[in-house]
Amino acid sequence: MVDTFKLGISVRWERAMPWQEVSTMTLREEFTRLALREDTNLRQLCRRFGISPTTGYKWRARARLGEPLSDRSRRPQATPLRCAPQVEALIVGLRAQHPAWGARKLARRLEVLGHAMPAVSTVHAVLRRHGLIAPAASQAAQPWQRFEHPAPNDLWQMDFKGHVPMSRGRCHPLTVLDDHSRYALVLQACGEETRETVIGHLTTAFRRYGVPLRMTMDNGAPWGTHYTRLDLWLMRQGIRVGHSRPFHPQTQGKDERFHRTLKIEVLQHMPLIDLAQAQRAFDGWRAIYNQQRPHEALGMGVPVDRYRPSARDYVEHPAPPEYGDSDEVRLVHEHGRIAWRGRNWKVGKAFVGERVAIRPTLEDGRYEVYWSTCRVARIDLVTGQVNAGRVLA
Repeated sequence: MVDTFKLGISVRWERAMPWQEVSTMTLREEFTRLALREDTNLRQLCRRFGISPTTGYKWRARARLGEPLSDRSRRPQATPLRCAPQVEALIVGLRAQHPAWGARKLARRLEVLGHAMPAVSTVHAVLRRHGLIAPAASQAAQPWQRFEHPAPNDLWQMDFKGHVPMSRGRCHPLTVLDDHSRYALVLQACGEETRETVIGHLTTAFRRYGVPLRMTMDNGAPWGTHYTRLDLWLMRQGIRVGHSRPFHPQTQGKDERFHRTLKIEVLQHMPLIDLAQAQRAFDGWRAIYNQQRPHEALGMGVPVDRYRPSARDYVEHPAPPEYGDSDEVRLVHEHGRIAWRGRNWKVGKAFVGERVAIRPTLEDGRYEVYWSTCRVARIDLVTGQVNAGRVLA
């Protein structure tokens, strides 16, 4: 028996235990915790874990009876009812009176007025459904201090934790964290920090958990400082991509905090030998972090109790964007330029080979360039200048 790392209790396993056996138990524990949520689509979850519905129902039944797959408490999970039309009318009406109020303020005020309110995430969904949340206004209103998105999969934070020396080579831990629940979706021991490596591991995560509404990254390698092919790959899934401002790590605060916890609880107590051994250590700790470790920001709860897989499936072969009849559509050529009105305008190398749409604005001589629904450039015919990049998204 060997101490693998210290987490307040000792985590032990037989040195000779096969890796596949450890992996299977970890996946079963994760599956049953997710399957026990009343709002989980079990058949969708089974597909993502690569098991049959019969097996999935069997594991869930065992967990409910407290059999060996899980011996943790399973308190009843309240499933939010669909918001009644009269409640939606109250939310929309109060929002019209106070356009700057978010879901939390609206729900609290209506409760004070004597109305029974659904969860804040449901109020947020009502606002979004009625088109009352402008992404630009929401971002401008958000302070840099700690902020929590109201529902799982609203935002995933992604980053590499630098490099960690091993006996044989270097390890580059790739981490992806759900903003709302702090659920660790990806903790991967990588040998390099490349776009191909990130896409491979994100594809695995998307197939299992679905895709989020937004993802944020910093501005270092391989994320880049302008639109990249990785950004475009994410945008094809309908994911809105954001990046932290240079020298402002607090934008990625939850993932940065996760890196610190990883260092304190794993890396400082376990010399890494190679990528395979590092991955075994990461998988064991990730299961404890998600399912056992109390989190102060969650009221001493654990991330798995707040997380649920996304309802949005990963699309293996997304269709190219479609544009309206009134759009002026151009193909992005070499060096990221389009030919329009007798001139070449640079919109970004990430879009080479893609079709973009040019649309007029309310200001004379000024136009905006879109890839799908994402604004990627602004053209000013008066000055002859073009502004392109993520700042316009």
